Amino acid sequence: MAAAAALEAAAPTGALWGLVQDFVMGQQEGPAGQVAADVKSGSYTVLQVVEALGSSLDNPEPRTRARGIQLLSQVLLQCHPLLLEKEVVHLILFYENRLKDHHLVIPSVLQGLRALSLYVSLPSGLAVSVLKAIFQEVHVQSLPQVDRHTVYNIITNFMQTREEELKGLGADFTFGFIQVMDGEKDPRNLLVAFRIVHDLISRDYSLGPFVEELFEVTSCYFPIDFTPPPNDPHGIQREDLILSLRAVLASTPRFAEFLLPLLIEKVDSEILSAKLDSLQTLNACCAVYGQKELKDFLPSLWASIRREVFQTASERVEAEGLAALHSLTACLSRSVLRADAEDLLDSFLSNILQDCRHHLCEPDMKLVWPSAKLLQAAAGASTRACDHITSNVLPLLLEQFHKHSQSNQRRTILEMILGFLKVQPKWSYEDKDERPLSSFKDQLCSLVFMALTDPSSQLQLVGIRTLTVLGTQPDLLSSVDLELAVGHLYRLSFLEQDSQSCRVAALEASGTLATLFPGAFSSHLVPKLAEELHKEESNLVREDWYTKCSRHLLCLQALSAVSTHPSIVKETLPLLLQHLWQLNKGNVVAGASEVIAICQSLNQMAEKCQQDPDCCWYFHDTAVPCLLALAVQASIPEQEPSFIRKVLLEDGVLTAMASVIGTATTHLSPELAAQSVTRIVPLFLDGNTSFLPENSFSSRFQPFQDGSLGQRRLVALLMAFVCSLPRNVEIPQLNRLMRELLSLSCCYSCPFSATAAAKCFAGLLNKHPAGQQLDEFLQLAMDTVEASLSPGPSRSQAFTLLLWVTKALVLRYHPLSSCLTNRLMGLLSDPELGPTAADGFSLLMSDCTDVLTRAGHAEVRIMFRQRFFTDNVPALVQGFHAAPQDVKPNYLKGLSHVLNRLPKPVLLPELPTLLSLLLEALSCPDSVVQLSTLSCLQPLLLEAPQVMSLHIDTLVTKFLNLSSSPSMLLPYKPQVIRALARPLDDKKRLVRKEAVSARGEWFLLGSPGS
Repeated sequence: MAAAAALEAAAPTGALWGLVQDFVMGQQEGPAGQVAADVKSGSYTVLQVVEALGSSLDNPEPRTRARGIQLLSQVLLQCHPLLLEKEVVHLILFYENRLKDHHLVIPSVLQGLRALSLYVSLPSGLAVSVLKAIFQEVHVQSLPQVDRHTVYNIITNFMQTREEELKGLGADFTFGFIQVMDGEKDPRNLLVAFRIVHDLISRDYSLGPFVEELFEVTSCYFPIDFTPPPNDPHGIQREDLILSLRAVLASTPRFAEFLLPLLIEKVDSEILSAKLDSLQTLNACCAVYGQKELKDFLPSLWASIRREVFQTASERVEAEGLAALHSLTACLSRSVLRADAEDLLDSFLSNILQDCRHHLCEPDMKLVWPSAKLLQAAAGASTRACDHITSNVLPLLLEQFHKHSQSNQRRTILEMILGFLKVQPKWSYEDKDERPLSSFKDQLCSLVFMALTDPSSQLQLVGIRTLTVLGTQPDLLSSVDLELAVGHLYRLSFLEQDSQSCRVAALEASGTLATLFPGAFSSHLVPKLAEELHKEESNLVREDWYTKCSRHLLCLQALSAVSTHPSIVKETLPLLLQHLWQLNKGNVVAGASEVIAICQSLNQMAEKCQQDPDCCWYFHDTAVPCLLALAVQASIPEQEPSFIRKVLLEDGVLTAMASVIGTATTHLSPELAAQSVTRIVPLFLDGNTSFLPENSFSSRFQPFQDGSLGQRRLVALLMAFVCSLPRNVEIPQLNRLMRELLSLSCCYSCPFSATAAAKCFAGLLNKHPAGQQLDEFLQLAMDTVEASLSPGPSRSQAFTLLLWVTKALVLRYHPLSSCLTNRLMGLLSDPELGPTAADGFSLLMSDCTDVLTRAGHAEVRIMFRQRFFTDNVPALVQGFHAAPQDVKPNYLKGLSHVLNRLPKPVLLPELPTLLSLLLEALSCPDSVVQLSTLSCLQPLLLEAPQVMSLHIDTLVTKFLNLSSSPSMLLPYKPQVIRALARPLDDKKRLVRKEAVSARGEWFLLGSPGS
């Protein structure tokens, strides 16, 4: 019995000894993992592993000792949490002793120490002991990269867990690390080493007398010139090293006396990257430096920055120089001074003014802008700097503006003034009289108004921008100034086409200032715009029609631009709606373009109202019933319908109205949206017009119950409303509404109404929660589609319904979407619907603007395009290969639409496998397919030239074929030139002029560059 027990106990030990021998003597790597797994499972203890290694650890052959220690270290790396404290003590003593061993053994010893440095309950004093041993016994920089990395990891681990013990070493720890790091070249190790240095400084380890040595051992890498090798598996970028080193250099003011001369030297060098890195590092240093550190170097720093901004050809260097000057000024501004101390900020700013101020008097010279930028960068750093520079510069610039009479010079000076004004809002002043601009406000306003009346549109443009900035400054514009400003903006809003940029700027300024001064714009601008609209109504017949239409359009744009405040919206919205009613009553002659222009202004106004819930509801509650009433009235059958009523039912007008209704609905709260839906849905289902203004209609409104074609067209407005509602708003009579929409969607007598109904049905499907009712709606839709897709008049409308329902399901990842997509693919082979089905893939992959949008609360998954590509492109490719020759273009067109809408990062890896198809698509006669395919190939040519080079012959041939088109006009050139000879002798000068111009164009036809 005793013998059996002994055999049983010896069996595991024997197995362990066998694994050890296989690793140490047999040079096999697998046993190490097996031993570690057995220790973790409890089959062996670490002590048993050490005993099994036995003679291997003391073997006279260094390679054998190294293999034995390597096995033990690998086990410890995986099993260190299982160690007992006394085992850790003995192991550390063992490993420390082996640091004196042969150089072949050292890497395995370091791995073991790294494992032990991870032990959570390391006894006190051992961390210090290990590091002292490493510093004393190991010449780290003679080791391979991976072993040096191990040493850095050991130090990092101890700094994270034994900080107080290491600090007890004092400056010896810092000196030891300096020896470890000195001479390091590998970027992987440098990232870790820089992090250790940063922690030494930021965690307040003692640097003792080794501040300069620590600086030298890190600054020798500045500036970083590392370039990663191609296909670097480690992924270390130059920027990683730059930022890591910068964090070290800028971490302590104690480096300032050594670092600042180095930065000045590198800024003055000829190497662009060194200049940028130095200026960015200086910028970072200013966050931790004070006046004491900067004092001795300020003249040299200013000279270097000034030279770079004045002379550099690089915009990046200029920007970094200005940022560094800003940071220097901010650093000098925030330092706390003793009463008897010198104020370095004042002298520093005086130097800047002395070197830059006189250049501001030379608006035509090249140093005027660099000087202005330097002064503005310093002024933007602090309140004191802003006051000092503004009080010195603004009087000079105001004087220069009046001194120079040319518009381009005045524009330059005003742009400089604008730059100084823009830095003012950063600083707050309790007393308005303390504000540096207070004493200049009258001169500034006068100067701006002079610019706004100047003939130069460029000077006017700067004047408008300056006026806007003045308006944002507290108490700078008096009521009189505001009235004048509004008058100028009104005038500028009606500038001719050649002053488009000024007019647009004036509209933007009106919107910005109206938010700040709604009373002034309500009193002085809105009445003028209302008068302009009324003048339009009374005088249109007597004056030039085109001029009046143009002013009409500009007036509408001004009304929408100024509607940025709720109080103004309550004046401008009724004004626009009243104008619409005047059009409807026939008091004003108008066409579709005028109505669309009004709707566009309303839409812009609705967008501005979205930020204010109360204003949003006011707009919706006022505008939507009015638009619906106008449309319903226009749709009521009459014996002799008026021209304007026909206009209101045109596709473009209804689409513009729908856009307004959608925009006015998307930002409603669920409670208010629910209130609105209980009125609008019954309007379309039951003809309930009680909530509409002027609702005495001659007959009932029944768009779904055998209503007239005009009434059916209004379903587009219902679509805009219900498809913009929040998802949690319950729609009354939903079942009935869905059936009515489904029925109308296959109505062939009015494609516009059918498409609107299909989109509305799809929009509601997309938002409907999963469940039995959704399944019923989908089954109903499928039955309708299949019944109507058979040959007949409704076939085209049934396809449209299928397309929109498919999109609604694709966007929300509904399981049925794959079935519908397959049905759509099947139609690519259809002789009648094939080309249309191919174009349908563009719709499936595109973002819509009216329905199924995120803004309209539709359920749109982020990766729906990628998923659609993965699920369907293989079937498209397979279908292409199996399709007859006359059908192949449809598959190519569908595929090109899918690929063209796919995000480029997803597309690039997939394109090489589809390249043969894309090359074939270039031969397709359809120009849409050609353009879409070229859009797919362009990124591949740039990103994967090695793949494209295999097809270079085919590509060049096909590109050349596409680069020329058949001559259509050239054969007629001689005939036209002969025929145009006769009008050259016409008795009317205008005819002769046009004949000369036309004949000249035909002479040039076909010549190079024509």
